[in-house]
Amino acid sequence: MNIAVMSDSHDHIWNLQKAIRIIRQQRAAMIIHCGDFVAPFMLKELGDSGIPVHGVFGNNDGDQYQLTKMSLVSLSRVTLHGLVGRLDVQGIRIGFTHEEIVGKALAAAGGFQIVCMGHSHEHLIERIGATLLVNPGEIMGKNGNPGFCFVDTETVSVRRVDLI
Repeated sequence: MNIAVMSDSHDHIWNLQKAIRIIRQQRAAMIIHCGDFVAPFMLKELGDSGIPVHGVFGNNDGDQYQLTKMSLVSLSRVTLHGLVGRLDVQGIRIGFTHEEIVGKALAAAGGFQIVCMGHSHEHLIERIGATLLVNPGEIMGKNGNPGFCFVDTETVSVRRVDLI
């Protein structure tokens, strides 16, 4: 299964729209967002994509009440998991969070085959034991090339997509 993983969109709706177009073209089965949507309109953009979205809160998601309310009331394809998300996708256990320290701890604990994280705005692929740790970088484009990743659950491999 092809899964899109992104983080740190920080209200940059134009880059998010570019990413969603690519994700649709690549027929990803879902999107994992590792936090820092920031404003509710970003969550709505993801929800309107027609693709199931699983997300966690980041340190800049100020109005978590409105984000949660929107996901529960009007965005049927968006699931917010709090600070740590857990999914089982075709027998592959995936954990996701915003903070790097939490992501590395989840990977080191060994309960997941894949752990996704954000926060640093820097793309990273690392193995910690048997766990693949993925930071897709940032959608925003503040610290470099904006982009995201596709994770293939069959091969447990990662492909980075730059938005520039």
